[in-house]
Amino acid sequence: MKMKAAVMTGVNEPLEIREVELDPPKDDEVLVKILATAVCHSDLNTLEDPTTPVPQILGHEGAGEVIEVGMRVTTCKPGDRVVLSWLPYCGTCPYCRAGKTNLCETAFEPMFGGTLMDRTSRLHLDGKPAYHMSLLSTFAEYAVVPAMSCVVVPKKMPMDKACMIGCGVSTGYGAAVHAAGVQPGSSVAIFGLGGVGTNAVQGARCAGATTIIACDVKESNLERAGLYGATDTINTSDPDAAVEKIKELTDGLGVEYAIDCTGNVDVGNLSWRCSRKGATIVVIGAYPEGRELKLPAGGFHRFGKVLKGSFYGDVDPFRDFPAIAHMYLDGTYDLDSQIIDKIALEDINSAFDAFRDPDADNMGRYIIEF
Repeated sequence: MKMKAAVMTGVNEPLEIREVELDPPKDDEVLVKILATAVCHSDLNTLEDPTTPVPQILGHEGAGEVIEVGMRVTTCKPGDRVVLSWLPYCGTCPYCRAGKTNLCETAFEPMFGGTLMDRTSRLHLDGKPAYHMSLLSTFAEYAVVPAMSCVVVPKKMPMDKACMIGCGVSTGYGAAVHAAGVQPGSSVAIFGLGGVGTNAVQGARCAGATTIIACDVKESNLERAGLYGATDTINTSDPDAAVEKIKELTDGLGVEYAIDCTGNVDVGNLSWRCSRKGATIVVIGAYPEGRELKLPAGGFHRFGKVLKGSFYGDVDPFRDFPAIAHMYLDGTYDLDSQIIDKIALEDINSAFDAFRDPDADNMGRYIIEF
């Protein structure tokens, strides 16, 4: 079929709106009509990455309606509404068998190669193969995706909200609920209030934390943190002052959980400093290659702290996507205020321009509806 899509043709080049040919799904694949897709900072990372194969249809936060399924598909059926996961897992490797489906490596080789799971593409531009992003490519009217990427949600779930669940929302939520394991009545500090950090705040609230400290250097973000459940806010421009303030809020002990959503190794160090003995520190932001996270070695063994990285917030999409959707429908999870603006596919480059602007709103997503 022919469809309209936003195509990456070169590193840091504006996306082009082109007509693309899409092949039908194979036995383990699903054809999805994309009803809404969000623009994530990871899309910008892909656009700026010189190793990205081109031409490529970007986009990995999508939701839509199942149109056609392959003969071996059991995850969904035509007519279902689905949120798409960019990390389909195999279910049989040692990580999956241990319940750590977010660490399954089956999808990584095709993901970085720009194909689907069988190492081939369903996309064609000007009669030549084009590449998929994260096995999804949601900046298009339709997508053929792996069956394990399709997570069914209630039909009454609005697709403009549902699409955000597929990446930033679930990652932040999972960082608090699953990776950190926040307990009722506890204290949490969340560093970085972008699309992931905002949902880490909500996840901490859902888990029952009573002291939720939102930390950022951007005052406009701090002013809105209370919407998502933050009980306190701290500007971390002065790290030493931030540590003292956090300790003041926690009886001089520091927080029981700290979640670093920034991708800044200096903030990782700050997360360690502001936490108490026995605390859990979760790094959810992607630190740059070549940087080192430095922690004080003196007395390390006495503090009993746990420092861990978390990929995709330790979520299982088939467990967590529907759970978040039901919380939204019940009125206990805020997705509405996470929509920065709704734009047409033809205006998609304006969302990338906003990511590059440090003064632009980054507490949510730009949404494209089809």
